[in-house]
Amino acid sequence: MVRKERIRVATANRKLTARMKILFFGTPDFSVPTLKALLETSGVSVGAVLTQPDRPAGRGAKITMSPIKEVALAHNIPVFQPVSLRKEFATLRPEIEALGPFDLGIVIAFGQILPKEVLDFSNHGCVNIHASLLPRWRGAAPIQRALQAGDSETGVCLMKMDEGLDTGGVFSKAVLPIEPSDTGGSLHDKLAGLGAVTLVRDLHALMAGFLSPVAQPSEGITYAAKIKTEECKINWSLNAQEIARNIRAFSPFPGSFTTWRGKRVKILFAQDSRRALSQAVDSGQILHAQGDRLEVACGHGTTLLITDLQLEGKKRMNTGEFLRGNVLAEGDSFS
Repeated sequence: MVRKERIRVATANRKLTARMKILFFGTPDFSVPTLKALLETSGVSVGAVLTQPDRPAGRGAKITMSPIKEVALAHNIPVFQPVSLRKEFATLRPEIEALGPFDLGIVIAFGQILPKEVLDFSNHGCVNIHASLLPRWRGAAPIQRALQAGDSETGVCLMKMDEGLDTGGVFSKAVLPIEPSDTGGSLHDKLAGLGAVTLVRDLHALMAGFLSPVAQPSEGITYAAKIKTEECKINWSLNAQEIARNIRAFSPFPGSFTTWRGKRVKILFAQDSRRALSQAVDSGQILHAQGDRLEVACGHGTTLLITDLQLEGKKRMNTGEFLRGNVLAEGDSFS
C-alpha cells in the first residue's frame, strides 16, 4: 500500500469510531472469502445474511445449504433465504429491521436482482463486488467471458449499486493479470480473494466519504452472458486458439466436452500447438495419441494439444494416464 493510501485509510479509521453494521448478500463459494474477511475486520459487524434457499446438489440431489449460509450459521449470524427477494422483501423487512439499523449492504454473487427498496434499505445503500474491470464484462459470467475473449487482465470493482445491470459508479478497483495457465476455476479463486482484500482495504475510506463513485465510461461496455450448455460442446471446426480459450474458460465447471466412441469426454485443459497442418484433415481427427501427447486437428489447419481430460464416469486424468487406459488410434475422431 502506497503512503497516500495508508494516510487515507488511517484517517478514515479515526473518523469511523462507531461500529459499522453490514447487511450481507451472497451465496456461492465466491462470496465466502469476503464474508470471512468482514468477520475479521475491526469496527465491522455483520448483522444479517441473505442467501439463496437450500437446494438439491450432487449426485444424490441432497438438499444442501449454500456455502455462505454455512459460514453465517457457524458465527451465529441470522440468515434469510427468500426464493424471490423482490416478492418477499415486504414480509421480511420487519424481521431485518429488528436487527438493524444497517449502515451498508455488501453484495457479492447473491444470485438475485435487488429491487430499489432493498438497494435503499441500508443507510448508505449497497456496494457490489464485481469480478471484472467495469464497464467490461457486465453481467453473469465475467470470469469465463474474459478468458474466452483472450483478455490479458481482469480484476474486481467496488461498485455503487443502482437498478441497472452492473451500471453503477465505481468506488475503486484492483487489477489482476490473466496467466496462460489460468482456467475459470483458478481465476475464480484468485478474484474471490482479491475481492475480499479490496473491500477490506477500502471499506472504511468509502464509508468515511474519502471515496466517491465514479461513473462508468460509455466506451468499452461488454456483456458477460450466462453460460449455456450448448456452448460447452466443442466445435472442432474452430481454430485451436479459440477452442483452447473456451476449454480454459469452462474448466473445471461446467466443462467443455466432446464424444468419443459414444461416450462423453470432458476436456479440462488444452493448448494451441501452434503447428500448421501441411494437408487437409477433418476437424476433430486424432493426429497423435502416444505417451503423454494427444494432438487433435482443428479448423483452419490448426491443432490442439490436450493435457487434462475426464472420461464419462471416471476421474480427471492427465493425457498420459488417459492413454495408458484407453487406446486411441490415429485417424479416430472426437465428434
